[in-house]
Amino acid sequence: MPAGLFDTPRQESPDGANAPGGEGHYRAIPPTAIAAAVLAALSPLAFIDWPLAVVPILGIILGVLASRMIAQRPEAFTGRALAFGAVIVSAVSLIGGLVSLSRTYIAELPTGYERIDYGMLQPLAGDPPGTVPDTARGVNGHNVLLKGYIYPGKQQSGIAQFLLVRDQGDCCFGGNPKITDRVLVQLKDPDHPKGIDFTPRLTKIAGRFVIRPMGAPGLDGGVVYHLEDAFVR
Repeated sequence: MPAGLFDTPRQESPDGANAPGGEGHYRAIPPTAIAAAVLAALSPLAFIDWPLAVVPILGIILGVLASRMIAQRPEAFTGRALAFGAVIVSAVSLIGGLVSLSRTYIAELPTGYERIDYGMLQPLAGDPPGTVPDTARGVNGHNVLLKGYIYPGKQQSGIAQFLLVRDQGDCCFGGNPKITDRVLVQLKDPDHPKGIDFTPRLTKIAGRFVIRPMGAPGLDGGVVYHLEDAFVR
């Protein structure tokens, strides 16, 4: 149709900015790429504890998904370098974290000691609370390594005797832990001759495991389990 007298002809951009896929065409960064980059930045958390390895794993997954999305729709999305970098950083953190945690896991167990956990100290289903199971009796008198949390008391430093409890709910919020979730620790640690300071963090204690029911001030039911001649790992 001929242009009218007052019609302005359409001007084509010399650099092709108005053409789809041209140099000036806007392309978005996929949200998955941005999320992958954030997770990559957080991926060194994998060096702290096993469950945190999920952070770099998610970073790798989202980075791969973002790369595929960009490859399938290059006219709409950009950020391939960001997604690829997130995958690399997350993968390095994942591998490094797992290697570091594995080395720590192996090195933390003293020679001649065995690992136990609070699950081994619990009564079987249907047994009365406080019943000592065969799994606990089987390590009575053995040298063991147990991980738990120091139950807070009035003394905050120079602690040589304390309760090691199963979780932070009992430790940090003033709960009264079950009798089978309590282990009375008596330190005999050459590295801490004056005792240790209270910490809310997970604590690794090695010592001789002993089953000996006894009363304990301020705790209903007292204690059944003990770690004697103990030291901090």
